[in-house]
Amino acid sequence: MAGHSKWANIKRQKARVDAKKGSLFTKLSRAIIVAARNGLPDPDGNFQLRAAVEKAKAAGMPSENIERAIAKGAGNWSDDSPLEEVRYEGYGPGGVAVLIEAMTDNRNRTAAEVREAFSKTGGSLGEAGCVSWMFRQKGVISLEAVQDPEALLLAVAEAGGDDLKVEGTGAEVYCDYSLLEQVATYLKKEGYPVQDAAIRWIPFNEVHVEDPDTAKLVLALMERLDNLDDVQNVYANFEIDEAVMESLA
Repeated sequence: MAGHSKWANIKRQKARVDAKKGSLFTKLSRAIIVAARNGLPDPDGNFQLRAAVEKAKAAGMPSENIERAIAKGAGNWSDDSPLEEVRYEGYGPGGVAVLIEAMTDNRNRTAAEVREAFSKTGGSLGEAGCVSWMFRQKGVISLEAVQDPEALLLAVAEAGGDDLKVEGTGAEVYCDYSLLEQVATYLKKEGYPVQDAAIRWIPFNEVHVEDPDTAKLVLALMERLDNLDDVQNVYANFEIDEAVMESLA
């Protein structure tokens, strides 16, 4: 989980830069489209959509953009380039397993861009199923400004959560993905600062990257993939020690 968590932290730190480039709004809009397509086009009755809309609002996305994305997901907005969900899998430097979720209107273009990201950093794009067996889907709830980890641990157990990982002043709560809404709603009700709630791919085991040069390539791959407009989420099973991270700073 640590590899995922470290990358999540890096992504949060660069979110403002992404917003300036315009790529963040594209990704948030597509997340809303997926959520509206997979359930009710009403945030009040669709937890996934409600979470996507809350994230978009927090990033400053205009209301008309949010409404248009919901309409597209519900099929109420004509579009010459319909989007489809695709998943890519491959191996990064040091044997790191990488799983990518994307939304695209052109599979050939997206596959070529993902393949180039791997080849530029010494990795390789694989066949479907080559690494997904190393991951399982979990509900992940991100919290900020956690004051009392012990009390939070009790609340997580009461809510039906499985695990808790505290990093700095923040924390991530893990639960069965079918219980994501239940656990997130309970924690909000108890006054915990829920920043994000989503279903994610979490690795069973992690690859420890100890060589600084390899670590640099792994992070470069993750950033290249995350910067692609069609890519929604990137998951990997790497763990980089703090000392190695500091040497790269």
